[in-house]
Amino acid sequence: MLAVSILLGLSGSVALAQTSGERGTASNAAPASQPVAGSGKAASPSAQPRPPAPPLHEAARFDHAGEVMKLLLAGTDPNTRDAQRNTALHIAIREESENAMNALLKAPATDVNAINQAGETPLMLAAIKGRLPWVKTLTERGAHVNEAGWSPLHYAASGPNEAVVRWLIEQGADINARSPNGTTPLMMAAGYGGLSSVEVLLAANADVRLKNDPGMTAADFARRAGQDDWGKKLDEMAAKGVRAKGHPVEPSK
Repeated sequence: MLAVSILLGLSGSVALAQTSGERGTASNAAPASQPVAGSGKAASPSAQPRPPAPPLHEAARFDHAGEVMKLLLAGTDPNTRDAQRNTALHIAIREESENAMNALLKAPATDVNAINQAGETPLMLAAIKGRLPWVKTLTERGAHVNEAGWSPLHYAASGPNEAVVRWLIEQGADINARSPNGTTPLMMAAGYGGLSSVEVLLAANADVRLKNDPGMTAADFARRAGQDDWGKKLDEMAAKGVRAKGHPVEPSK
């Protein structure tokens, strides 16, 4: 995982990473310039130009579904990787190119569980964008609801649509999934998602008592986000040994 601070990226695509207990920034963000040995100066970004994107990725980026199909029929591997190990499906979802995404999913060989350099699957990117229909389509196509480390539920909890959180839970997503540094979906929702996602997670028995490796709880994430009332409420629940609200998750629509 790349070490970055958590913020939803431009266009909603994130590269989840280990820091003090958080995740994410734009997965297409350029890496920081490195000092040139002996000079004390940062190297020019142009010193290491990125290789051009594969034609299939360009077609996906601009939502040219016809070109995507043409390339696939000509024998292009749908799982070709770019410099960041994104497949064309990653790019289509990141750029919200729905027609290209659907064209790629028609190819039986398209790997819906491909993992890019940032550790992201296409389902994770759809989840953080709050695109429930896409999440359902990818899952029906075989996308894994649970992944080791950062999971689609972490991404959904960081996104704008609690319906995605609810639906993933209904499909068996691990409610208390732990990232490599112990962060849970509830922590992500409390710190970066919507409070409605916090409520959905609590209703599904998310454990408010858990701490990540740096010692942060969901209440700490809430306070850091300026949600002091929620921080207090979560602290009270943890102190009383209350694990959740105890009522069932409402079916997603």
